[in-house]
Amino acid sequence: MIEIIEDSEEYVIVKSSEIHGTGIFTSIDVSKDSKIMRITGEVITGNECERREEEENNVYIFCNDDDSYIDAINTEKIKYINHDCNYNREVIENDNETLYLIADRDIKAGEELTIDYGYEDIYDECRCEKCNR
Repeated sequence: MIEIIEDSEEYVIVKSSEIHGTGIFTSIDVSKDSKIMRITGEVITGNECERREEEENNVYIFCNDDDSYIDAINTEKIKYINHDCNYNREVIENDNETLYLIADRDIKAGEELTIDYGYEDIYDECRCEKCNR
């Protein structure tokens, strides 16, 4: 496996997804615990996060800490990451303005990158193999 280091977003591509519309994929093999990409965007408060979700139907917001969120709606790639209960990536805190997308297991080139969105309503809508059992 090739380990991806910080800022290696060039290996992440956006294309059609069997999970849901559009997704992000890796073009190379990735080792478990490798940093795939930094997640950046506008840093907002919890109140602003709730407002954007309710009023703007913005679903591209990542939790950074207890009252800090990153709105990734204007990004080129990370906003296309899809949910899967058998996810292969996780999001970890980096600092007050960025997060990292980390490989949760070894990933093969061409595989879609997924995370667990982690909110209750997603499991009602999820069509993954685990939820369809």
